[in-house]
Amino acid sequence: MSARQVAGPFLLERQMSRILKTGEEIRQWAEARSGMPAWSELPSGSRTVTVLRIVFDQYLLNSGENQDTDRPGGLDLTGWDEWLAELNSQKLALKVGDKIDGVLDNDFEFVPADTQA
Repeated sequence: MSARQVAGPFLLERQMSRILKTGEEIRQWAEARSGMPAWSELPSGSRTVTVLRIVFDQYLLNSGENQDTDRPGGLDLTGWDEWLAELNSQKLALKVGDKIDGVLDNDFEFVPADTQA
């Protein structure tokens, strides 16, 4: 069965073959789905690791100023410029679902920036 054939409603949601590498592509993809850039900083030994996220819809109401800022690993909303700079420094890109007319799913995963589609 090819990626284009439909075996059921969930098969197409799992097809993720597009790689978004430019800031403009990533921002347009996220904003089309009401996504906002966010990150959390987690302790790792003697340093801090920044974990990138894109948050969608209802999750936005529960992030940012509604969280305890003293909690390690708390999620912070950030601006696109800062988020994209961190994405580039970590040498990452976004792997997202194939374009399907009428469908805007928000499934994605971070992949190494040199990943080929």
